[in-house]
Amino acid sequence: MLEFLLHTDKYLADLIVQYGPWIYALLFAIVFCETGLVVTPFLPGDSLLFAAGALAATTGQMSIPLLWVLLAFAAILGDAVNYSIGRRLGTRVFSEDARILKTAYLRRTEAFYEKHGNRTIILARFVPIVRTFAPFVAGVGSMQYRRFATYNVVGGLAWVTIFLGAGALFGQIEFVKKNFEVVTLGIVLVSVLPIVFEFVKEKRRPTADPK
Repeated sequence: MLEFLLHTDKYLADLIVQYGPWIYALLFAIVFCETGLVVTPFLPGDSLLFAAGALAATTGQMSIPLLWVLLAFAAILGDAVNYSIGRRLGTRVFSEDARILKTAYLRRTEAFYEKHGNRTIILARFVPIVRTFAPFVAGVGSMQYRRFATYNVVGGLAWVTIFLGAGALFGQIEFVKKNFEVVTLGIVLVSVLPIVFEFVKEKRRPTADPK
């Protein structure tokens, strides 16, 4: 997975050759699963959108407008499904020692909610792991679906537009082509900075003295 993450452009180019038009269905499935299934937070999101936009712009083998429509729909549908799963299952599927459904991930997302409120659905789109668990937590909580749906659509459109557009715009630059893994790492680092910041802030917060 790390190899795919660092060299998404090369693997994606090979998949385009291998699957042809079916690449649209494959990309739709990846984006949908990363946002819609709480057990797949490890799937690439930001880097995949960036690479898809870059390849579409440089090779012409994919249509950017079609990618935008399909992947935005996948992102919005994924969050809607994830919300429904959270509504039905609640928190009982999480445990401290689980490989994927860790209670720590759930608490981190809940803390994100406490700080940002309902805007979390939009902001979480740009934060790995939190992106996957935020709609689930919204379903577990008391957020009305109508309100959730509004934030879901806005967040999904913003996320896909920004990363797909950034790939199309900057992916044609020679430096980006030759150093795609560095650019990918930069995207990942920027994405996880909010989590790191919150972790450090929490560690530095003084613990209340027991009475």
